Amino acid sequence: MTTVTFPATAGAGSDARFAVARRPLAAVTGAEIQAPLIQGGNVRYANLDYGASAPALSVVSAYLNEILPYYASVHRGAGYASQISTSVYENARTIVRDFVGGRPDDAVIFTRNTTDSLNLLAGCLPKADGVHTGEVLYLDIEHHANLLPWQQVPHRSVIAAATLAGTLELLRKELAYGGVSLLAVTGASNVTGEILPIRALAALAHEYGARIVVDAAQLAPHRRIDIAADDVDYLAFSGHKLYAPFGAGVLIGRPDWLDAGTPHLAGGGAVQDARVDAVSWTTGPARHEGGSPNVLGAATLARATQVIADLDVEQWHAHENAIRSFLVEGLSRLDGVRVHQIFSDSASFDAPAGTGTIGVVNFSLEGYDAGLVAAYLSAEHGIGLRDGRFCAHPLLRRLGLPAGSLRASFGLGSRLEDAERLLAGIRELRQTGLGWDYVVDAGRWVPANDTRSYPHWAPNTPGTAGAAPCTLD
Repeated sequence: MTTVTFPATAGAGSDARFAVARRPLAAVTGAEIQAPLIQGGNVRYANLDYGASAPALSVVSAYLNEILPYYASVHRGAGYASQISTSVYENARTIVRDFVGGRPDDAVIFTRNTTDSLNLLAGCLPKADGVHTGEVLYLDIEHHANLLPWQQVPHRSVIAAATLAGTLELLRKELAYGGVSLLAVTGASNVTGEILPIRALAALAHEYGARIVVDAAQLAPHRRIDIAADDVDYLAFSGHKLYAPFGAGVLIGRPDWLDAGTPHLAGGGAVQDARVDAVSWTTGPARHEGGSPNVLGAATLARATQVIADLDVEQWHAHENAIRSFLVEGLSRLDGVRVHQIFSDSASFDAPAGTGTIGVVNFSLEGYDAGLVAAYLSAEHGIGLRDGRFCAHPLLRRLGLPAGSLRASFGLGSRLEDAERLLAGIRELRQTGLGWDYVVDAGRWVPANDTRSYPHWAPNTPGTAGAAPCTLD
C-alpha cells in the first residue's frame, strides 16, 4: 500500500488563530480510514461531510459494544435482558431531555430521524371537529424535513429577507394577521450554517399566540440548546448527525398536542385496549412509538449527548470556528470561488461574537459543475464533501444556484489538515484542471475506467447505483 501525502496550505501553521484546530477535539470511529486514489496510492480520508451524517464518537462505539449483548425487547419482557434494555431505553429519554434543557413534563418521543419527528408533529396540530384550528408558518430557507410536512396542512410561507432583522419583521407582520398556530424554523441552516435567533423567534411566536418548533438537526451537534430558557415548544433532531450510529431521532416538547394528536405509528404498544374494530389509544410517548423501538439507536443517541454536554464550550467553539474561518478565508482568496450565505447580518445575532455560524461552509466554483468538483476531490484527493441542492430546493434557487453547490461540513473529529487539503485540491483544479477523465453514470459524476479496489463486503463500487435528486440530510 502506498500512502500519498498532500502538501499543507501555506501560512496555516504559522497563524496562532488556527492552532487550536490542529488536532481533533474528540475521537471518532473511522478517523484514520484510508481512501484509494484514482491515480494510485492511498490517503487518510478527509471527512468534510459531517452535516449529512457524522461519524460515531469512539466513546459511543465502545458503549454500543458494552450494551449490545443485553439487547432485547422492551417494556413487556420479564427476562433479565429485557429489563436492562427497558431501563436503558427509558433512561435515554431523561438524558436527552436534560441535554436540551427540557421542562420536567416535556414529552420525549424517539423517532427515525428529524424528518420523522416533524411529520409526527404535523399529525398532532390542534383541531376542532376534525378541522385544523390554525396554520403553520415557515420560511423558504428550510430543509425539506421542515417544509414538506407543513404543505400537507393549512400553512403560509414567508420569503426570508436579506437580513435576519428584516426576516423577523416579515414574520412579525405575518403573525400579526392572526390564525397561525405554529411557527416552524430551522435552528441553523443545513446549507450555509447560519444560526437563527431562536429565543427572539420564540418570543415573537408567543406574542401572537402561536407555538414554535425548531428543526435542530444541524444546531444540536454544534451549539448548546436550552428550550426552557429560550421558551421553545418543540424541538427535533437526529442521532446520525450527533455522532451516534443507527437511524434514531427525537421529538421533545409540550405534551398536550402530542397526547391528543393522531398516533404516528398504529401498532403494538400504542394502545390501551384494542378490539377487532375499535381501539383506545394511550397517551405519552408510547402513543407515537408503535412497534418495537430502535433501542440501540435511542441509547447511543443519549450517550452521544452526554459526551457533547461535557465539552468545554469555549474550546469546542474555538476548534470549530478556527476551521471555518480558515476555510472561508482560504476559499475567498481563490479565483472563481464564491462562498454563499443567506443573511448579511447573521454573525451579529448570536453572542458571543463569531458564533453566528456552525461548521458548515457552502461554496461554488465558477465554470465547474458541483458534482464534478466533488467527484474530483474524492477520486484525486481523498476528500468527502457534499454537492447538490441539500434537500433545500427553494433556498438554492433564491441563492442563484438552481443546479446546486458544494458544502464542506465538519465537527468534533475534524482537524485543520482537512480544510488545508480541500483548499489545495481546489487550487490544483484551478491551476492545472482535472487529472482524470470523468463521466456521468446514473446521474452522478464518476471517474472513467475506475479500477480501484474496495472492501470485499461492499456490494457496489461508486457509480453503479442511482442517486437521489437531493442529498438526504
